[in-house]
Amino acid sequence: MCGIVGAVSQRNVVPVLVQGLERLEYRGYDSCGVAVYAMDGQPGLRRARSTSRVAELGEQIASTQLQGTLGIAHTRWATHGAPAVHNAHPHFSHGTGVGASLDGGKPGRVALVHNGIIENHDELRNALKAKGYEFMSQTDTEVIAHLVDSLYDGDLLEAVKAAVKQLHGAYAIAVFCKDEPHRLVGARAGSPLILGVGKDGQEHFLASDAMALAGVTDQIVYLEEGDVVDMQLGKYWLLDKAHKPLSAEARPVKTVHAHSGAAELGPYRHYMQKEIFEQPRAIADTLEGVEGIVPELFEAQMNHAPGQNAARVFQQIDSVLILACGTSYYSGCTAKYWLESIAKIPTQVEVASEYRYRESVPNPNTLVVTISQSGETADTLAALRHAKSLGMQHTLTICNVATSAMVRECSLAYVTRAGVEIGVASTKAFTTQLAGLFLLTLALAQAKDRLTDAEEQRHLKAMRHLPAALQAVLALEPQIMSWADDFAKRENALFLGRGLHYPIALEGALKLKEITYIHAEAYAAGELKHGPLALVTSEMPVVTVAPNDALLEKLKSNMHEVRARGGVLYVLADADTHIESSEGLHVIRMPEHYGELSPLLHVVPLQLLSYHTALARGTDVDKPRNLAKSVTVE
Repeated sequence: MCGIVGAVSQRNVVPVLVQGLERLEYRGYDSCGVAVYAMDGQPGLRRARSTSRVAELGEQIASTQLQGTLGIAHTRWATHGAPAVHNAHPHFSHGTGVGASLDGGKPGRVALVHNGIIENHDELRNALKAKGYEFMSQTDTEVIAHLVDSLYDGDLLEAVKAAVKQLHGAYAIAVFCKDEPHRLVGARAGSPLILGVGKDGQEHFLASDAMALAGVTDQIVYLEEGDVVDMQLGKYWLLDKAHKPLSAEARPVKTVHAHSGAAELGPYRHYMQKEIFEQPRAIADTLEGVEGIVPELFEAQMNHAPGQNAARVFQQIDSVLILACGTSYYSGCTAKYWLESIAKIPTQVEVASEYRYRESVPNPNTLVVTISQSGETADTLAALRHAKSLGMQHTLTICNVATSAMVRECSLAYVTRAGVEIGVASTKAFTTQLAGLFLLTLALAQAKDRLTDAEEQRHLKAMRHLPAALQAVLALEPQIMSWADDFAKRENALFLGRGLHYPIALEGALKLKEITYIHAEAYAAGELKHGPLALVTSEMPVVTVAPNDALLEKLKSNMHEVRARGGVLYVLADADTHIESSEGLHVIRMPEHYGELSPLLHVVPLQLLSYHTALARGTDVDKPRNLAKSVTVE
């Protein structure tokens, strides 16, 4: 959600800024823009902004020949103010305040981009209006631009330091001033920001993540909470949250290979389709090197805390608390079944955005597990910090980005290897999270002496077979496409599952909502008669996840309830469930029953159903309306 790119160099940085925005398109956005200090013709601030895609912005830039050696760029996901050009970043200072233009239609001296939300923007806005500043947008971001301008007295770093002291909320900012045309300042609190060191240290970059700088530099410094960075030609300085200078050892330069090729579409029509079909490889990569179940699997983290080795933690804990949002939350709900049935450990799963806003009973012997694709999910990070503030210090994350804030802030981690996921609707990140959570279940079961050697080998054998099993499920695509033709005509759908597969039904409904805009709900099938059955008609398709497990006969009874009311069933059944297609009952047979790991297979047809239904309805598959990939604001 929202992307920042900035650069200071001796060359024209506009191509770098535009390429960076292209790399950040996966986050989701509804407007974009670039601002530079232009040195040709009339020196000063110039910008281009668009409510279309980055490609259209690039055409604008080419037609106006926008160039500069200092610049910032942004993709915006609207929070304050509608998606409109006047609300798009970058923002300039305006008005009759000190240093601002007397003509509100012309820019003042400060240009700024911002990720996050400023909670006290109304208070600051009123104070700045009283000083003569004019507001051209409804955004909270413009407040920061005017605030920096109002505090500027010849030193941009000092102005930014003074400004951030007045900000309440979350922010990552990049700002420059036309009076210092070779200087770029950044700051972060609650939103991610990185520094990129260019060739020979003669140019420097800012970005939301390393992906934006792929192909430009692989020398990355991760800014910590409250850090401020001052970048000039050939040098940079870092300050901590107390604005004290930081040494190179405190914020070391890391070599990060964020391969741009991972974002190439290749032969597929959409990234979502590509990522669905990448799942066998993603699972294989995630499990690469796993020869046995050992606690050390969960010590692949950046900042190892003394005394927090996995073996010791796993023996000490007596419960698990899972914190996550969206699709990651559903992976946690699935893991609850595994953790309690296999590891025999009481497990609670909380929606991260709700957890810290209620009274809870902390247990210092709880393992707090966060799940996040990006590792920068604002609600999940805040929930993690809240749990730690309550005295729960045993923390572990399942995450797809090894250098993310989530990995840095947790004592232990399992880094999945799904690769870059561009489509807003998560697919391969979800299944690799499930793989990591199943390994965690086995590791905890082993630590508690609840896993025999024979059971461990059986589970490992099943996991190694997952890529081949997934390939067989993907071969069902033609049958699923025929279902999609029916679904494309509907505006509502129900999804049913029982036990371990209830969270998979929830995930299937979420996928359909996200990219087709069909209203979909999921229920534990036993809940049908407690209300949802009132919705069932011949116009309401009912998707049922029906593995051959202990709850199959109960599920068949629920299916009869649907048929008796004229409902149309779409059933994903294992081969030996003896459920046959008939009028009003459509069955796709899964290639094999997969026991405890069945959720990883049954979710794939639901992903394909959503994808092909979206194709039939003509929606924007990879960038669905109103949604963003990485939710970095609360």
